[in-house]
Amino acid sequence: MKLKPLALGIALGSVWGGLLFITTWLSFYTGYGKLFLEVLAQSIYPGYSISPVGSLLGLFYGFLDGFVSAWLIAVIYNKISNKKSDD
Repeated sequence: MKLKPLALGIALGSVWGGLLFITTWLSFYTGYGKLFLEVLAQSIYPGYSISPVGSLLGLFYGFLDGFVSAWLIAVIYNKISNKKSDD
């Protein structure tokens, strides 16, 4: 079975970006997930903060991060699975 890198990238990027967006808004209004966002997102994504503007940056960075990660996973998986089927 082959994975489609573009489709997997868009799917995972959308999920991760969307989750960062939603969690940022929840944290902005209720404080939920504040420690998680401070430790993870603020240390990895430049300019990100728990704010309305930060939620948009989180959406962008999360999509980009999720897309690239999933795309690489699919490409590597396809290369490895092709080599195993050639044996």
